[in-house]
Amino acid sequence: MEATAKLRFARGSARKARLVLDLIRYKRVTEAQNILRFSRRSAAETIGKLLDSAIANAKVKEPKINLEQVYVTVATADSGPQMKRFMPRSHGRAFMIRKQTCHLALEIQTIA
Repeated sequence: MEATAKLRFARGSARKARLVLDLIRYKRVTEAQNILRFSRRSAAETIGKLLDSAIANAKVKEPKINLEQVYVTVATADSGPQMKRFMPRSHGRAFMIRKQTCHLALEIQTIA
């Protein structure tokens, strides 16, 4: 049994989110939750909420699911669109600031 959760247009870069996703890929769900809870990276909070959503989706499909047998099988972060903002600089110039977004996807699966 598998369940997925996706988050689109999450603030933050995909490169930084991949560092957190690499920590939890192929781990048990309970272990992944602990890793995310104690991680100091800012993307860990968003990914933790996404993992909770995937668990809730799995419980809707199968109410009597044992979380000790559920693993994170797919964890991806793709880049999304950039929001472009301008910062005034000296001599009337303007520098562009790119605010990154990313698309996150998690899939959990029961491995018997």
